Amino acid sequence: MTESGGCAIAGCETRPDADAPLPLCAPHLLTAYDWVARAVGVTDVLPSPCLACGSRTGIRYPSGWLCAVCEWRVGALPDGEAGRTRVDVVYYLRFRDRVKIGTTGNPRARLAQLRYDEVLAFERGDRMLEQRRHAQFAAHRIHRSEWFDRHAALDEHIARLNGPGVDPWGLHQRWVSEAIAVAGR
Repeated sequence: MTESGGCAIAGCETRPDADAPLPLCAPHLLTAYDWVARAVGVTDVLPSPCLACGSRTGIRYPSGWLCAVCEWRVGALPDGEAGRTRVDVVYYLRFRDRVKIGTTGNPRARLAQLRYDEVLAFERGDRMLEQRRHAQFAAHRIHRSEWFDRHAALDEHIARLNGPGVDPWGLHQRWVSEAIAVAGR
């Protein structure tokens, strides 16, 4: 603050808020924020899901948007390889009082084909893991299908997969992003 109690910007006599981090008035703090945001970007919701990983979180720069998960430039089309990045998952869906344990390499497309009330969890793995889970919970399997009655052991397994505050779709987005990064695309 200047000796007059105004903003530290020459000629500005607007008094800074008492809890301001710098001796600047609100308009000058916003100008400084905009200047810094040019370099570091602003985290926000993407205008549409990322084409590479499906994330909805992005970083907005004056030059455009980047996905906050996989850093894909919004508006760029995934090349043939990145667009085909496959991450196999075992999914756990709830429909009424039953749980379906299935597997897919494209959960959005597969789950769009199914009737369910809630996505309970994703577990990274393929058909072999799915078959192990079917065997693990076989005592509660419904007529040799992929559907199981809810029971304590299955609920505990799903709770371990989720962890506190874990979003299954967020996990899947991270796995796809990691697969793209490992492939160097």
